[in-house]
Amino acid sequence: MNDFPIVQFVKRHRLRLAASCAALLTAAAVFIFFMVSPAGDGGSLHLIDCPKGAPLYRVAMDMESRGIIRSARIFVWLARIKGDDGKVQAGTYQLNNALSPGEILRKMVAGEVYAVRFAVPEGYSIHQVAELLDGKKIYSKADFLAACSNRDLLQDLKIPGPTVEGYLHPSTYSIPPQMKPEECIRMMVAQFERVNAELFAQLPSKGGLTRHQVVTLASLVEKEAVDARERPLIASVFFNRLKKGMRLQSDPTAVYGVRAFGGSVSREDLQRRTPYNTYLIDGLPPGAIGNPSSAALQAVLSPSSTPYFYFVAKKDGTHFFSATLDQHNRAVTTYLKGAAVRTHSTQSRAEYRNDNPSLTGGR
Repeated sequence: MNDFPIVQFVKRHRLRLAASCAALLTAAAVFIFFMVSPAGDGGSLHLIDCPKGAPLYRVAMDMESRGIIRSARIFVWLARIKGDDGKVQAGTYQLNNALSPGEILRKMVAGEVYAVRFAVPEGYSIHQVAELLDGKKIYSKADFLAACSNRDLLQDLKIPGPTVEGYLHPSTYSIPPQMKPEECIRMMVAQFERVNAELFAQLPSKGGLTRHQVVTLASLVEKEAVDARERPLIASVFFNRLKKGMRLQSDPTAVYGVRAFGGSVSREDLQRRTPYNTYLIDGLPPGAIGNPSSAALQAVLSPSSTPYFYFVAKKDGTHFFSATLDQHNRAVTTYLKGAAVRTHSTQSRAEYRNDNPSLTGGR
């Protein structure tokens, strides 16, 4: 009895079918091994760029050439089988060869891009921020400061001052390695705009100050107020002096752009002619001397109502406020006991206070 045709076919091609099945099983095993097995032990760490619109195979080839994965071709197959080949997000990824291809693909689909974090404290000037970024090897101090005074950038951001000083919101930021200084500044100014939008919405009813004047005055308040609770009081002193035509005589303005204000100024500092030195100029300086907090901006928009024209630092970090020069001079004697102090008068001397100097003390 003759075998059925199918049986005859199986008999004739048994070895071929066995070989094909073995090949499929081997391929599946290799694929699974590739998917779950890292290429190394973590000794190879790289930043991998995944540009927007770039083919995944090109990125995979870059990873293969750096030893992060074993096969670019199988990595792309993995992405296609999982339906993730069109879901990979653009950005820069920090990857090492201890990660499996499956883990790498998950990171790229989730958009877990590599970023450097830094925090800008309240009141820091652009010079201090530049030193902070330079210390973290993010930007050179010179490059960041050059971007801060870029005229095209200032015009685009609608900042009327000579630099972006005052508009870099104190906060914590994450930036990818490729971000340029100008892009970082845009991000920080955008944060300033978002956080303070409601504050500035009340500006038309706040005494005729422009937004830039509010920012400028708030930066002085921020530098002077060691105790945050005194911000509205210090703002009231500045407003009272402005209304009476008195110079503001704020110590931090005397050294802005020259060195860090570490708590004291010299007679030479007070006599130095700069556009910011409020011992020598009338009214407000042309721009801020630091980047104020929202609380300092609020203090300027809603200052206390006081008769004060003077204040002097006490040893506990707070100030004694006076309405007359005689009261102020007595307070100077009481609280500073002959130390070199600022009197906020035409006979001003340097006041001692504890400000936040720059990281290096260089400015």
